[in-house]
Amino acid sequence: MKALVTGFEPFGGDDVNPSLLAVGKLKKRIGGIAVHTAQLPTSYANSAKVLRTAIDKIKPDIVLCVGQAGGRTELCLERVAINIQDARIRDNDGKQPIDKPVVRDGPAAHFATLPIKACVAEMRKAGLPAAVSNTAGTFVCNHIFYALMDLAAGHPIPMRSGFLHIPYVPEQAARLGGAPSMALDDIVRGIEIILEVSAARDGDIHTAEGRIS
Repeated sequence: MKALVTGFEPFGGDDVNPSLLAVGKLKKRIGGIAVHTAQLPTSYANSAKVLRTAIDKIKPDIVLCVGQAGGRTELCLERVAINIQDARIRDNDGKQPIDKPVVRDGPAAHFATLPIKACVAEMRKAGLPAAVSNTAGTFVCNHIFYALMDLAAGHPIPMRSGFLHIPYVPEQAARLGGAPSMALDDIVRGIEIILEVSAARDGDIHTAEGRIS
């Protein structure tokens, strides 16, 4: 079984992005899962292209995109991606779309096909703060989540797919003065658990159970 895990480059004037740091620390193999990684640009125009290229090359069974959500206190597995781009700040290309669709004439939303509740339960059992989230925002994280699920919906090879939002790491929180953070090793462990649980689940990923369990 093959998994693709992606992280974003730094954005918003920061020089680190914990999603990329965490992805860089993943082992190449977790149990029976061969783990592949990719760096995505924090770009509305280019992130989906890079993701599609990686998927076409690797042909993964599981795809997990990871992104930073400053201010969050838990590992947040996202349930739903919405078809909207509405940027509070500019992306790394200097673009700031307002009220634009991710995919013109696409569905209003796509649901993750990872077993999100089972993953959250296992992360909590391991002592990690974790939760199901019902909002991935409207910045590039939601953009890539929606693009991923739209691609997966029409892909000839079934892929369990979804998105994980993570807090700042301590070095960011120290600079920002009191923002919540999480140790990088804990973030990495959370990603590993998501991959392990997702790989262990059987059945049709397009069933309702696959979307919400």
